[in-house]
Amino acid sequence: MRILGIDPGTRLCGYGVIEVEPAGQLRYVECGVMQLGEGRPLPMRLRQLFADLGEVVGDLQPNEVALEAIFHGKHTQAALRLGHARGVVMLLCAQAELRLFEYTPATVKRAVVGHGRASKAQVQQMVRWQCGLRSPPAPDAADALALALCHAYHRGASAWTTRNRRHT
Repeated sequence: MRILGIDPGTRLCGYGVIEVEPAGQLRYVECGVMQLGEGRPLPMRLRQLFADLGEVVGDLQPNEVALEAIFHGKHTQAALRLGHARGVVMLLCAQAELRLFEYTPATVKRAVVGHGRASKAQVQQMVRWQCGLRSPPAPDAADALALALCHAYHRGASAWTTRNRRHT
């Protein structure tokens, strides 16, 4: 089973894919950050997000998607833009008939780092270590991988294997 984690955004969108093998072992597949062009109009960025994520889904063939859940934010406009990006992800999942699971940032941090108030740097380092990467992924890619890991742990996956890893 392949899990695609998505850290949505309208400027940057992180993605990370892991595979859960039959014995419950986890294997890192790929991660990255889509740059959607900060100066472009929002509808154009959302269209690009849909196209770029569609390509990731087509190339990497995930079975399930883990998405960051809406959390209470201080900035209304930022929360609205995040909602637009989440809507694009949800539409893509519905069209691809992918099961979608949502996790709050605190739940993800607890699953990956051990406490819900972990810093971005702590998440990056734990994702690097758990995925066997040479260096920490970019923050948005690390958050996406952390979402995929969180979902795998909630599904009962247990250990990492180093077989067939791609290093970033």
